[in-house]
This record gives sequence, structure tokens and C-alpha cells, in this order.
Amino acid sequence: MEKRIFVIGHRNPDTDSVVSAAAYARLKQALGMANCSAARAGKINPQTEYIFDRFKVPVPEFIPDLIPRVEYYLSDTPVTVPEGVSLWEALEKMQQDSLKVLPIINGDGTYRGMLHYNAFARYILHKINPHKKSGIPTSINLLVNTLRAQPITAFDTEEVKKSHIMVAALADDSFKKHLEAEMPENAMVIVGDRVDIQKYCIERKVRALVITNGNTLDKELTALAEKNRVSVMISPFDTSSTSLLIIYSTPVGSMGDNSAPMIHLNDTIRKIREPLSKAPSRCLPVGDDDGRFAGVIFEADLLKEPNIEIIMVDHNEPSQAVEGIEHYKILEVIDHHRLGNLSTRYPITFINKVVGATATIITGLYRELRIPLDRPTASILLCGILADTLVLQSATVTDEDHEAAEYLASITGLEIKTLGQELLTIASKINARPAAELIHMDMKQYAEQGAEFTVSQIETDTPDDLVARKDEILAELESARKSRQRLFSALMVTDVTELTSLLFIEGKKSFISRISFPKMEEGVYILKDIVSRKKQLLPLLSELAEKAIME
Repeated sequence: MEKRIFVIGHRNPDTDSVVSAAAYARLKQALGMANCSAARAGKINPQTEYIFDRFKVPVPEFIPDLIPRVEYYLSDTPVTVPEGVSLWEALEKMQQDSLKVLPIINGDGTYRGMLHYNAFARYILHKINPHKKSGIPTSINLLVNTLRAQPITAFDTEEVKKSHIMVAALADDSFKKHLEAEMPENAMVIVGDRVDIQKYCIERKVRALVITNGNTLDKELTALAEKNRVSVMISPFDTSSTSLLIIYSTPVGSMGDNSAPMIHLNDTIRKIREPLSKAPSRCLPVGDDDGRFAGVIFEADLLKEPNIEIIMVDHNEPSQAVEGIEHYKILEVIDHHRLGNLSTRYPITFINKVVGATATIITGLYRELRIPLDRPTASILLCGILADTLVLQSATVTDEDHEAAEYLASITGLEIKTLGQELLTIASKINARPAAELIHMDMKQYAEQGAEFTVSQIETDTPDDLVARKDEILAELESARKSRQRLFSALMVTDVTELTSLLFIEGKKSFISRISFPKMEEGVYILKDIVSRKKQLLPLLSELAEKAIME
């Protein structure tokens, strides 16, 4: 399958993360990368939802994780064969394309079975066993096509019916007795130029008469065959070859191996490893959500590079990335945060700039590459900058952010202050949401000297409402901390009116005892003039964490 490139932001995405993914994916598509698409690693917040809805931009695809799954390792769509073709035609296809297996598909696109050489051998051994007089399921059309025969008369040509093969090699009387012991209407007789036997078979109304070596049927017998509805065909091959080929005229769907379980595109590689190792030919059929056949996965496919590649935006630390990202090739990183411990197997494009928003960097790339910005994309980029910089008031704001915002405003006709106030108002309408949702809405995980901690951030114009819910919020923070044995978990509540913040925090005593911020209440601290998590708060918390760990 064609490789897909996901442009994706961090877990618990904020507006800048989602906007940057959407805008950069559009830039890549404009540069000819049609297989590049935007994705998000979590639920979008109300502010982000408002932005994408207002400017009629599709929200990036939600990818809850990138745990290795079957769909990420499938090869190109395999050669398949319809259930109704002959075994001979199917085997020819396998030989021509050097296939080890050939999936058999029903008329509605669902999986029927797998043709492989083991299944073929079992079928042939069963059919040629002289102690088991098993019939051959076939149709007149399949017989004609497999034998490359010339039909003289043909009836019920599409009906697949089990018939016994009889070779007229006995003396006349002996053969007639032999035919009488069978049901003539289910018999297919192979005969040479023995006119008496031809006539007798037609009189007894056998199902099919196959005349070998290119011999013909006279007009009187042809008329009789028409009258008695006997299908007659002329095989160009001798009797031995003809009798052998008839076995191959059976519909391939009647002998495919369906012992291997069907797996799903979304199944994890871990789940399918064992059944895959036990399956015939070390492969398994794969189905999609509608039950239709989607492909075949081979054990060897798991040793190849997956058909997913990643561009990370608005983050570079693996702890903040979508789960499972370590299994895939990272092509690029575009970010404005501190450097984490990301490592890659290949050289990559890494853009990290001291600006207030990743959307600022994306805007600059459009301009550098001379790619025109459509109004919807320019609008969401402007929103990304304003949302991540508290309408250009955060301590992280640079001249480049101001310039990018003015440039985008000129394209869109939007007024920066008015739009910014709308975004802040929407962002602040979250106080009534459950504490767990508030904490995970924009949670970022960090690591310092091997110890993990999280810092979430929300913006509001009524922080006192959250102080009143202190016990509920602190309990949820402690639950989040204990779930991963973290050093601490914190929630930064930024007052968008006063441009200051509160810090709700739960952690190990060795860390909490080192906090020197003014305390409002137990577990709640005042962060005067601090509004930036990455530039103002995180460096302070990282320093305290390092000291607590080294103690």
C-alpha cells in the first residue's frame, strides 16, 4: 500500500497543535505530497472546535494511537481471483505472477478462501484416489474453457454440478453396463471416435460428452444431442490429457483453504503474530470494517518498514507524542518548545524557533516557499498564533509572531483584537467541565533525570470558580500522578483578564517542599505575572524537579 504521511501534534492537543497540523499538511499537499494528511492525537477543545467550524476547515483525523496494526504493514493490494473461475485458470495466474498464495473472493467482495499449493495437492490427491469415487463439481462453460474445447451443443452452461468422469475405454458391452450403473444425467463421458459409444451416451442423456483428439460428431448425432439436451464438446487433446484437465475445471472457490482465520485491518501486530506463525504459507487474509477482503499479510511483511511516516508539529518530546510513535520513521519536526530526548535512525528536517506559536513557523514556511495561502488556512493559522500567545500578550511573543499575525490578518480581513477576544471568551467557558477533562484537555508530560511529571494548562476569565473546586481538582491531579508514579502533576490556570496564573499541584513531598511560590491554599499557588507554561513556568519546575531527584 502507498505510504501515508501523518502531520500530527501532541497528545491532548491545544489549538496551535491542531491548526499547525492542518495547515502544514495543506502546504505539503500543495508541494505535491498527496499522501500527506493532518491528524490529531486527542479530542479537540471547544476553542479549536469553534475555529475549524467557523472557517469551514475539516478537523484533522483523530488517531488515538499508532500502536503497530495490520493496516500499517499490508503490502500492495494482492492479486485475487473470483470464486467462479476454474482451478486451471487460477493456477496459471499463480505461475505467471510467481505467487505463493492466491486469495479467492466471492462476488460481493468478501473472502472465500486461499489457494496455495498445499491446498491444491490435497485436492488432487483426493480426486485421483481410486478408492474414492468423488465427482468433479464443474459447469459446461468451465469445461469448455479449461479444455479449450469447441462446443457443439451446450445446455445449462453456468450450472455448477458434481459429475462423475467416465472414460469410454472398455468394450462396448462392458462400457454400457458401466454407464447403466451410474446416473447418466450426472455423467461426463470422455470418448474418441467411437460412434457407437457416442450414440449410446447421447441416447442415455448423459450430462456431457467430450470427444477427444479433435474428432467430430456427425450431423445425426448432433441433432439427437440437441433433442436430448446433451452438451457435446470437442477437445483438442488426447484422452489422457483431457481426463487430467477435467479435474482442473472445478471452480476454484470449491477447493480453497479457509482454515486460516480472517483478521481485521485494525488488529494489532501483537495480536496476530501467533496465528500468523501457524497459518498455511505463513499468511493471513485481512478484512475491512464492512467484511470485505482488504489484503493478505505475510510474516515477512512484519520485517519491512511500515507504510506510515510521521511529521511532528508543536512538540518534539516522545512522552508528549501519540502512543506508538517510536515504531515509525519521523521525517520532520516543527516546534517552538524546549528540546526533549527525541532520537531518530535517520537525519531529519528539524525546525525549532524561539517564537510564540508553531503556527508562526508554518506561516513563515508558506511565505518562504511562495505557496499562496487560501483564506480558510490563513484564518486558522491566525487563530493558532493568537490562541497560543494570549492574543500576543504572552511572555513568549516575538516580533516574528506580530509580523505573522499582521500578514495573516491582511489576507483574511480579520481584526486581531476582536478575533483574539472571541477566542479567549470561548476558551474560558470551561469551568463547569469535569475535573478530569480540565486536567487532560492540554496536558503535557515531561521527563527530568528519568522522573516523569505533567503540567496541564487552561485559560479562564474566572479562576475563582476553579479555586472553589480545589478539592476535586487536586484529587484528580493526585490520581493522574499515582497512575504512572510521577513526581508530580500540576494544572496551570491562567487568568486571561489579569494575565496571571494559579498553580494546582499534587506531588511527592520531596518536590512539594521545594516550591517557593506564594501559597493561596493547600495545593494552590499564586504565579504572579506568569502566563507561559513553556517559557516561564516549566524552567522553574524542571529546576525544582532536578533538585528533588538528586536529593
